[in-house]
Amino acid sequence: MKVIGLAGGSGTGKGTVCAAFKKYNITSIDTDDVYHKLTSTVNSPCLNALISEFGERVINSDGILDRAELAKIVFAEDGFAKRERLNKIAHYFVLDEVRNIIKSLSDSGYDAVLVDAPLLFESGFDKECDIILCVISEKNARIKRIMERDNITRDAAVKRIDAQLSDEFLIQRSDYVIYNNGTEEELEHDVADIANKIKNNKKEI
Repeated sequence: MKVIGLAGGSGTGKGTVCAAFKKYNITSIDTDDVYHKLTSTVNSPCLNALISEFGERVINSDGILDRAELAKIVFAEDGFAKRERLNKIAHYFVLDEVRNIIKSLSDSGYDAVLVDAPLLFESGFDKECDIILCVISEKNARIKRIMERDNITRDAAVKRIDAQLSDEFLIQRSDYVIYNNGTEEELEHDVADIANKIKNNKKEI
């Protein structure tokens, strides 16, 4: 089974790319969704580790993770060290679950899977992938998508983008690059081209 690491910053449209690949029998794992499930169960090991690190303030009245409150902590101006601690905890639990899902998909007969991991390189999971694909998009478009999706201010969206790896870093380390700046038809064409190359073991970079 080919494990395809999907990298790209917030607002680049990775979810749309994953949906497009499904037409070619390439399914996907959304690590953010995995993280959400792990932190939406009261007293889960992942949630308890976050409480131990950041305190009870990151838990809402239902006893699950208050993601907005946690984001305020780790995206604050002095939050670099806190982001590092958050990532270390999240990576441990999320990647363990991702490996379980990959095995299940392989046992089910899938030939390839996209692992949508915004922190693909930071987590070290890129070393477990056979192929790296990144999605790049213009900054203003990303800002707009983030603001609409997460209902946050422009400044907050910019801070989130600036805290992530640069486009240049991702491009240099990827086997395939999708530039999501055009029409839906153009994106579909790029996905079809890359899906064909992946199935034929061809890399374009």
